Amino acid sequence: MIRHDYSRVDPKRRANIDHKKRQFANPEFKQQNYEHRLNYYILPPTAEITLEEFETWAINRLKVLSELEACSFRNRTPEETAEYMTSILNKYMPLRSNSSRSQSLQEERKKDHYSHFILRLAFSATEDLRRRFSRLETMLFRLRFKDDDLRERKEFISNLNLEWEEVGESEKREFATELAAASGIKKGDEQEWFKVDWERVPELVEQRKVLLKRGKAYVPQREQMSLVVAEFTKRLDEALELTARALPRLDEDDRLAPILAHLSQSFTSPDAAYSSSDASIDGLSAPTANSIDTLSKHFPLCMQNLHMTLRANSHLKHFGRLQYTLFLKGIGLSLDECINFWRRSFKLMTDEKFQKEYKYNIRHAYGDVGGDANRRGRGYTPYSCQKLLTEPLPGTGQSHGCPYRTFTQDNLVALLQRTGINDRDLLKTVREDVSKQRYHVACNRVFEHAHKREIKKVKDDGSWSATDLDTILHPNTYFKRSWLLKHLGEGNAGMANGGDKMEE
Repeated sequence: MIRHDYSRVDPKRRANIDHKKRQFANPEFKQQNYEHRLNYYILPPTAEITLEEFETWAINRLKVLSELEACSFRNRTPEETAEYMTSILNKYMPLRSNSSRSQSLQEERKKDHYSHFILRLAFSATEDLRRRFSRLETMLFRLRFKDDDLRERKEFISNLNLEWEEVGESEKREFATELAAASGIKKGDEQEWFKVDWERVPELVEQRKVLLKRGKAYVPQREQMSLVVAEFTKRLDEALELTARALPRLDEDDRLAPILAHLSQSFTSPDAAYSSSDASIDGLSAPTANSIDTLSKHFPLCMQNLHMTLRANSHLKHFGRLQYTLFLKGIGLSLDECINFWRRSFKLMTDEKFQKEYKYNIRHAYGDVGGDANRRGRGYTPYSCQKLLTEPLPGTGQSHGCPYRTFTQDNLVALLQRTGINDRDLLKTVREDVSKQRYHVACNRVFEHAHKREIKKVKDDGSWSATDLDTILHPNTYFKRSWLLKHLGEGNAGMANGGDKMEE
């Protein structure tokens, strides 16, 4: 019988392990103290956390990075991005300065620290994921750097031990004219300068914002951020390469592998859990079978496609029926009304066939029949965008899934035009999004075009916050937001707190 409780290292040799191999020794678990709000993420965290914290913290950070990526895709200016991201960051990843004297500073910074390293693991598998992760983490660091308390930012930089040298007074006087010409700062004005090897700041050299002397770049204080951010990106890129090499050793941990795989898949579109508040829309009477045709103009393209296919063929195949049934359940359609809706829609078949082959599945989706777990959970929850984007592609005659992913570009444009979208520039941009697999961005772009006047109004009057208008990641959120925007002024058409209870 083979024993597995042995050490691979001979006890006589164990004390002589090379110091370079000590990284494989047993880790020392301990809490870290976070002195600064900003973090270069050089040291990995070593304290224990729960699997729930592991996944929840990572998902929150993924939400932030996805919103940053959406800002980039929509060509928002740095100022617009900073304004938009403020409420997103406060909601998912608050990170306050020492001067706030908050009691939760250490917990916030711990969450930031861990979530970065968790996503670093999830997104190190491929070069594309590493590149995207590095770009978005750099955007996040730059946002926080610009927003940081000046004194605390200076303390953070001084602790980085970056290889730069402060320019002394004698050099300032010697090169005063040239420094002024290079920076655009008037000669004689007070300005701190530091010098680094010019290869470290190619962006500033290209933009002619520094003075080059004797192989050194003289960088004004105001351009310090460029150097700090460039160094952040350089170190992160190197760390991601090392993480990629270490990934095979994680295969042994069957607890983490599924979570990391889910997170990397979710980078296409982060998962969004369905909330019962999405079915609670103030001012909207409980939907009925008769009202679905009217309400369908507020449906996302995936559900409009199913609805139009159903109306054209008086039938949908199984996965399309399930996807659409759960969506209708999610907007508040009762079980009885849902059965009524499907019976009327399947008008070409007999009552006996409907009762025998279709009614049970509708009841099962609502949790009215099935196992105890299904009934306790009240059936299945409506599908999120992430689920629709990662499910197998539909086969011949099937209509489920996300049209931005499943349709050819020409068929997608034709479908959008059938729903009233005819703007040539918009359709061209949607084609570009789809070609780069930015399906959820294309969907949100169409939504914003269809509701641009209403969105401008709620932004101008301040009745909706940025988080009320963040990227839509769930078909039911799409419906709710569309209905509320198109019915502004009727009741309390606001997004705060998820709306009030639906009228009975």
